[in-house]
Amino acid sequence: MSLQVGEVIHFERTFTKEDVELFTKASRDEGDHHITPDEQGRLVIQGLLTATLPTKVGGDHNVLARTMNFEFFRPVFTGDTILCAVTIERYEKTENGRISILTSFECTNQDEKLVLKGNFEGVILKQ
Repeated sequence: MSLQVGEVIHFERTFTKEDVELFTKASRDEGDHHITPDEQGRLVIQGLLTATLPTKVGGDHNVLARTMNFEFFRPVFTGDTILCAVTIERYEKTENGRISILTSFECTNQDEKLVLKGNFEGVILKQ
């Protein structure tokens, strides 16, 4: 599957308590805000769990990442639906025949508020 510069790929996910529990177990990121619900019964999603949204898009296209940059703007809670928009900034063949890719991304919550933005760069292992 060939991508094009300027193409935008969207992915949406609603995070659950079970997502946080599994990620807490795997990452050992056990801050109180990840394991103790707030007054509304919500848990705060780990930042790196939120960051799986753009990495999922990378995984869908067999990207072996070299760099990933994340800037977090506000917390994400269980029950939040996050929309991630990944924009292809560079997509070109390298001297060794691999495809080099650079993307930027923005993730917004159901209220259209920015929660995360950044970029990732790498090579596509196979198309």
